[in-house]
Amino acid sequence: MAVNAKKIAVYVVVVFVLYLIITDPAKAADYVQIGFEGISDAAKAIGDFMSWVAHGGQ
Repeated sequence: MAVNAKKIAVYVVVVFVLYLIITDPAKAADYVQIGFEGISDAAKAIGDFMSWVAHGGQ
């Protein structure tokens, strides 16, 4: 039963993304840019933290 719910959820997300891209490509591009900026910021924060740990937390 959980597998069916997961398949339905994935299907709904895919349909929504396709609808968003078709109806408003500029807004979809903005969402993608926001997502990549978030991933980039998170990776930078992790790198900064690991550098801090490698230097003894000082």
